[in-house]
Amino acid sequence: MNIIITILMICGLIIFTGGAVGIIRFPDFYSRLHPAGKLDTMGLFLSMIAMALYTLHDFSITSILTSLKILLIVVFVFITSPTATHAIVDAGVLAGLSPWTKEEENRATHVEVTKDIEPEKE
Repeated sequence: MNIIITILMICGLIIFTGGAVGIIRFPDFYSRLHPAGKLDTMGLFLSMIAMALYTLHDFSITSILTSLKILLIVVFVFITSPTATHAIVDAGVLAGLSPWTKEEENRATHVEVTKDIEPEKE
């Protein structure tokens, strides 16, 4: 049982780390919400399932109730996380944020390169 709990916890932490890296690496507001919504929910799911199993080591009524409370937290997060992500995206649309495109990256790179090259003064 301890091996399963450890594997679930490590997998949850790896998925959390992937979500954090995705939030840092993705280029714009909309694409950063994807790892925030998906990977954090999955990481929480695996970690909380590991915690629920850990509390069931001594099989008593209090450990069963604690595990049920942990599972209710998972259900609550599964309901609220997509709703919150949708609300944040809707706020971004209403604020006028445009999605990232490859052309914007090319223009930004071109502007940076031309700023570095200064005309020679005689």
